[in-house]
Amino acid sequence: MREYYTRACNFYHGKIAKNLILNKKALPLNSRQDIAFDQIEIFQRKKNKIVESKFCSITEIKNLDGQMLLEVDEDIKNITLEKQSILGLKFDTPNIMGALNITPDSFSDGGLFFEETKAYDQAKLMIDSGATIIDIGGESTRPGSTTIDEKEEWKRVEKTIIKFKKNYPKVLLSLDTRKSYVMSKGIQNGVDIINDVSGLNFDDKSFDLINSKNIPFILHHMQGIPETMQNNPIYDDVLLDIFDFFEEKINYCLKHNYKKELIVLDPGIGFGKNLDHNLRLISKISIFHSLGCPILIGTSRKRFIEHIVTKFDTPDRTGGTLASVLHGLSQGVQLFRVHNVKEINQGILVFDKILNTN
Repeated sequence: MREYYTRACNFYHGKIAKNLILNKKALPLNSRQDIAFDQIEIFQRKKNKIVESKFCSITEIKNLDGQMLLEVDEDIKNITLEKQSILGLKFDTPNIMGALNITPDSFSDGGLFFEETKAYDQAKLMIDSGATIIDIGGESTRPGSTTIDEKEEWKRVEKTIIKFKKNYPKVLLSLDTRKSYVMSKGIQNGVDIINDVSGLNFDDKSFDLINSKNIPFILHHMQGIPETMQNNPIYDDVLLDIFDFFEEKINYCLKHNYKKELIVLDPGIGFGKNLDHNLRLISKISIFHSLGCPILIGTSRKRFIEHIVTKFDTPDRTGGTLASVLHGLSQGVQLFRVHNVKEINQGILVFDKILNTN
């Protein structure tokens, strides 16, 4: 556990960002010239679980003292570091991951794509609508759900994965599973990326498998298990606790010779978090740039939207999803996992154009 944490903030975009970087008045995010920041927020863990924070301009960093300066300097290196592409997926522009649940009981689309033909058609539609990666899952991990047999889980996704990779061999396919058996079957049939909502905590064999196959994976945070994760989740500080979780996992991977460049971070909105936890994570999502990995955020149709809008809730929650996605985009988040790909892609394209028009 650290004492100090650094969050890039006060972002600029487009030509303004480029000019500020050129004149050394701002620093580039991920070595990009189209997004820059000129302030940081420094969090400090103190005794009795107290967290304090202060803002500092980039020109004032050199005036910091001792350990704070050392840790902030190291974080700045990660924040400004160029993110390497993963299997051709580049992170200098936003990417959409289309969520496809081949389950009878997922929280938003359970049963809609349970048949192979419908699942494949939905994957095709999401690609045509602008998704650069498809995330297929055969087990619901919604709050209150229970685990299913690994063979049943693989049976649900097998035909769609095979057909998808046959017809779209160059489109990246992510497999959403907690089980090494399902991971192994998926990798054998062309799956490119593993998305494990347990953060590789569910199955002891999972890390050894992805490490031996050199497969990229999404490091997802979840407190507890789906059955009980929403039963009064508690953190000392949700933002810093999840940062510590990520850092510990990254260090474990590096210790076992797994490449950091293959890791994507997902703070797990709605997975063992209440409304306040989710809002703190979304609002200060840029803290995770300090870890030097691409960031994915999955807010699509999540219940926190209902808790905010109450009587104005809608089944697809597109408005709430888009609002959270656009905030993430403004903070330099690189990947967005969504269900309504066309609508979210439209919003991203327009918002990105506005940000980069000066």
